[in-house]
Amino acid sequence: MSKLTGWWRNRSSAAKVELYTRWSLHLFMLLESFSVLFGLVPEGLGAVTGALLLPLGAQIALSGVVASKALDWVLGRRERPVRLAVALAALTIALAVAVLVLRSVGAVSHAGVAPSLVVNTVAFASGSLTLTLARVRHMLCLAPVAGAGAGAVALAVGHPAGEAAGYTIGVLLTCGMLVLACGFSSWLLKTVYELDRARELQAQLAVAQERLRFGRDLHDVMGRNLAVIALKSELAVQLARRERPEAIDQMIEVQRIAGESQREVREVVRGYREADLTVELEGARGVLSAAGMDCRVEVEAGGALRPEVQSALGWVVREAATNVLRHGDARSCVIRLTAPDGGALTLVVENDGAPEAPAGPPGSGLAGLRERLAALDGTLEAGPVGGGRFRLLARIPGGRLRGLEARA
Repeated sequence: MSKLTGWWRNRSSAAKVELYTRWSLHLFMLLESFSVLFGLVPEGLGAVTGALLLPLGAQIALSGVVASKALDWVLGRRERPVRLAVALAALTIALAVAVLVLRSVGAVSHAGVAPSLVVNTVAFASGSLTLTLARVRHMLCLAPVAGAGAGAVALAVGHPAGEAAGYTIGVLLTCGMLVLACGFSSWLLKTVYELDRARELQAQLAVAQERLRFGRDLHDVMGRNLAVIALKSELAVQLARRERPEAIDQMIEVQRIAGESQREVREVVRGYREADLTVELEGARGVLSAAGMDCRVEVEAGGALRPEVQSALGWVVREAATNVLRHGDARSCVIRLTAPDGGALTLVVENDGAPEAPAGPPGSGLAGLRERLAALDGTLEAGPVGGGRFRLLARIPGGRLRGLEARA
């Protein structure tokens, strides 16, 4: 069963909406085919019916092709199918006019055949043409124009005014429903993809901001010290050329500042590489909630934690939250930290919406977490647990001393 449903579960939300939209348009083609066939049944088999079947089938197929290519244009994958749209409009108009003329001259004898063919062909074609339009006001003009055109042609070829009005109302209402449905589907699909790209951009911006912060801190630490080293080195050179003994004092000062700079850089890097568990828990809850997920953070650690344990688990939370944002289609996430008296410290991050098969080769994030936890005799397990859920489990034996004060 998992293999049968994997083609759906492994897709992102945007891809699922796109697939649903495309198959809905294919269903429109099927509905139009059935409506055309049932519409021709009262007329029976004959020369007129046979002559109409081929162009009607071509019009139905062309409607599907235009709708499919128009969706690609909406998503920015190809140019707008202008020529195909013009061909579809011309073929639909020609078919509608031909059916009305055949009905007026008596070639189509049954009264219900012509209205059924005209309304269905024009309405379904209008739905496909809606997807090729960029402005809403142009979409809204389709149904009134199609209805007025059908009524005008019916009057022009000799239909009574009542029948012409019926054509106008039937085309207007049916086209209006399909135009609204296709226009809303186009807008929804484009919006979902924009939200998906915005979520990816949010994760990228978070990484970029952290890099900028590190660069700014490093500049603040090293900028002044390097400037002082350069000035004192230049002064020492000048004093040495004059054989002044103060040159030695200046070089000793340069050596001291260089050693101090080295120590400050180590502190900056150490602060960058260490993660505070309490801050990371709150940050994960805020980021995942902002992404529209139901995120719960549960802390059941009655004692305190060593700083190195906090740092290692903080990195686990940070990496797990990043993976939840970037991979799968999670709607809920639970982060649970438990540390029973005398037992192992356990951190569990579990979310739904995970693909059953990885989209690509494993990255280096989990490997880095395993290295951090191995230094504390800890372990890390990660993988699907069934039901479309993914679980990341970190264990550290005994590691409670001091440091955890907040409760989530």
